[in-house]
Amino acid sequence: MVVPFPPGGTADSITRLISQQANTAGFKLIVENRPGAGTIIGTEHVAHAAPDGTTLLIMSNSFVINAIVRAKLPYDPFTLEPLCLVASSPQVIVVNEASPYRTLKDLIEAARAQPGALSFGALGPATTQHIAGEMLMHAANVKLTYVPFTGGAPAVNALLGQHVTAVMANYNEVMEQLKAGKLRALAIASCERLKAIPDVPTFIEAGYKDFEASAFFGFVTTSGTPKDTVSQLNAMLMTALQNTRY
Repeated sequence: MVVPFPPGGTADSITRLISQQANTAGFKLIVENRPGAGTIIGTEHVAHAAPDGTTLLIMSNSFVINAIVRAKLPYDPFTLEPLCLVASSPQVIVVNEASPYRTLKDLIEAARAQPGALSFGALGPATTQHIAGEMLMHAANVKLTYVPFTGGAPAVNALLGQHVTAVMANYNEVMEQLKAGKLRALAIASCERLKAIPDVPTFIEAGYKDFEASAFFGFVTTSGTPKDTVSQLNAMLMTALQNTRY
């Protein structure tokens, strides 16, 4: 099971939880992280693997985004065989607990007063988090300096060290730091507030109409994999998913 992101992020956590359940049921799955190039490195590995159902990829929005924004890819993403959708996650913008910015309005006003002086870290480029950050800059008409990271976990670590002003990330990548009071959430990019953090407003409530950004996660395998093998993989993943809590 190839994860095109570094350890510690949402995709990595989902894959390891599902693989544990599948292994408990008698399957033999190994999780391998192959991060880099906006998920292209890991995806290329799976695209060129033997079409026998032994190599799977967890994919996210960048799987599709890359096909749109990249002039050329070393594979055709739309030929890979889809297996199942497993999860989705809203994006949340967070700052360090020591930050002077208490609200999204505070951050935007500071960014407007100092174009390019403040930064936002995120996975990327051409990922959900990167695009969400660009969407915010466009909607608010401000300039933040985008700092790309190989994964959500490295971006969060940089924010904890106060190396960037803010981070756009999947909620589960920052939930423990939010609970511990090490980070502060300014807004969540969902249509409604998240029950886990009910005091955090949505971007829509903050004045950004129709602002929504979420990451989806699913599994694919190599093109040309026999249909009966695809069905077996789907059944395995769905059973493991039903027994997984995350």
